[in-house]
Amino acid sequence: MRDYLFTSESVTEGHPDKLCDFIADSVLDAFLEKDKNSRVACEVMAGKGEILVTGEITSTAKVDIEGVIRNAIKEVGYNDANTGIDYKTCGIEINISQQSPDIALGTNDEVGGAGDQGIIFGFACDETKECMPLPISLAHGLAKRLAEVRKSGELKYLRPDGKTQVTVEYEDDKPKRVEAIVVSTQHTEEIEQEQLRRDVMQNVIKHVIPANLLDNETKYFINPTGRFIIGGPLGDSGLTGRKLMVDTYGGYARHGGGAFSGKDPTKVDRSAAYMARFIAKNIVANKLARKCEIQISYAIGIAKPVSLYINTFGTNQIPEEEIMQLIEEKFDLTPQGIIECLDLRRPIYKKTTNYGHFGREEFSWERVIEITKE
Repeated sequence: MRDYLFTSESVTEGHPDKLCDFIADSVLDAFLEKDKNSRVACEVMAGKGEILVTGEITSTAKVDIEGVIRNAIKEVGYNDANTGIDYKTCGIEINISQQSPDIALGTNDEVGGAGDQGIIFGFACDETKECMPLPISLAHGLAKRLAEVRKSGELKYLRPDGKTQVTVEYEDDKPKRVEAIVVSTQHTEEIEQEQLRRDVMQNVIKHVIPANLLDNETKYFINPTGRFIIGGPLGDSGLTGRKLMVDTYGGYARHGGGAFSGKDPTKVDRSAAYMARFIAKNIVANKLARKCEIQISYAIGIAKPVSLYINTFGTNQIPEEEIMQLIEEKFDLTPQGIIECLDLRRPIYKKTTNYGHFGREEFSWERVIEITKE
């Protein structure tokens, strides 16, 4: 048992990296909507007034990629050059090729192998009802709330870019209280910082963070530099896959290194990470352990995993060997088995882009099933 502080961060939809993730997943969805067998590996870079989309796409679908990109930028809220980028006028460069035939040899439906070698982690714990670590759960809640009050007009002076951070104090390895909260949000020039801080405290922080986790010692940092007017791609470049900890467990658990956004489900970086989370969550939800981390590894073109590892950190209620046996009996860890189990050949991916890929009940890998022995 240990006492410590742990911090996780999240970012809003308009953060430059998340804008890129959202564009990539919007392109992926557009192809899957017309051809469920589309092979997509789409990368996006955003800079001042310009979007670059590159990668490999093989599909029978005909998609207006530029139109998808502009609509995605608009959906995030970048509809004016002053906000960081304007969906109507920004430059868009598209450099797309087809999937390498060498990769296709091992990933076609007959072979069903992994699209690349990969090391994937999944995690779950009993700190929250959604079986996620508390710091990342709270950080996502703050980031999502910033978008809600901006889009509803409740805080109409907010702009799309923003970041949040939550530090939780743990006692005997269990969350006790919130030590510190950081919220940085882009805003229009005329708003006074004192008003912004009052509004964010009342309408964002107190709306999201349970009162029993806050006390007189909790520290608040709201726009700590004093202003945040220039944001989005105008303030910083963006790139797909740069927010891995935001996408997963906030650094509380390990990550295999492969990003998610813009990749179709034959890429185990994405699909197997969803499956590993599905398994870990169900181990916790079925009360076989209070905390569970799973690693799965793959070789390119090979269907079955190279290795499977589990760690319950001493919280297991039955031997880990029995849990491993349950996993092997209950779950098909081949790429095709994962796709079928989680129904992944659907245009669901732009919904995953923001506020984490895990801990959200609308996704198939978050459902709870019975996995104990009959």
